[in-house]
Amino acid sequence: GKPVQWEWRMYGVSTTVDVSEIVRDKKIVMTWSDPPTTVVWTFTEMPGEATFLEVGNFGFTGNGDEQVKEAVGSTGGFTLVLAGAKAWLEQGLTL
Repeated sequence: GKPVQWEWRMYGVSTTVDVSEIVRDKKIVMTWSDPPTTVVWTFTEMPGEATFLEVGNFGFTGNGDEQVKEAVGSTGGFTLVLAGAKAWLEQGLTL
């Protein structure tokens, strides 16, 4: 229920994230951006000490083309975040 500042130092960009729900080891729900969208991180335990992570981003505004552009940008952004997190968690590397 408290705001968190999410920063991308290499790009000089930041945004405020409002976390509305955390279910330990299961889910994080947050709102961010301007105009705001909802992001749901869902964690599913898999065999072999693995976790499947699904990220859903909802609530894009504008016409159809604008919504598609935002969704594609969001997909690419979260892909980079997850690749960086994986490198850090598994190899101790900061990308």
